[in-house]
Amino acid sequence: MRPADRLFQIILLLRHGRVVTAATLAEMLEVSERTIYRDIADLVKSGAPIDGEAGVGYRLRRGYQVPPLMFTGDELEALVVGAKLVQAWADPALGKAAEQAMARIEAVLPRALEQRVSASGRRFLALDCLQPAPLREPMALLRDGMESGRKVRVGYRRGDGESSQRTLWPLGLVFWGHCWTLGAWCELRQAFRTFRVDRIKSAEVLAETFDDRHGHLWRDYLAKAREAEVTG
Repeated sequence: MRPADRLFQIILLLRHGRVVTAATLAEMLEVSERTIYRDIADLVKSGAPIDGEAGVGYRLRRGYQVPPLMFTGDELEALVVGAKLVQAWADPALGKAAEQAMARIEAVLPRALEQRVSASGRRFLALDCLQPAPLREPMALLRDGMESGRKVRVGYRRGDGESSQRTLWPLGLVFWGHCWTLGAWCELRQAFRTFRVDRIKSAEVLAETFDDRHGHLWRDYLAKAREAEVTG
């Protein structure tokens, strides 16, 4: 890691205002504590409002704004790959948002990094042949229900061909590499259930709401799913 990149990483690690020891920073950045002491001194000289001392720990004063868009080449490449995967595997609305986000980032990058993003866009491909866009469209409504805390009525077809209408509390989405699944509370079964998104034939966001603002239901679902396979 270049020294400039390491300095930026230290700022990111301290940005929450909590005291972090030099030993912890050294372990996370895979350098010596002596290097951390030197880097902290350089940051303070450059005007970064860092409080603390050797042997105690360091913290960044609240209110300090991290300079925007200071990405390394590898970080940008990771964003490109992520955007490609979202465009190929998420719903069309989210794919469009990923494309627009990358365009905004490219518009303000230095020339050298802009060229790397452009090259990465040509080198990395994510194909959607296993999950064509129509099979991913329900995700947009499911995301809406998750964000707004509203129930969703779906028409669902199981793997054996049996169809049913369900009212669900959409809690979270999981990507398995070949398909997306929805973790939800099913009012029909009065239990947590898992539904393959590509088997949802219709979806409607309802006015009725449920409360999972703190994610407790999602955590309960994940705990149940770890205990045993939960099927729709």
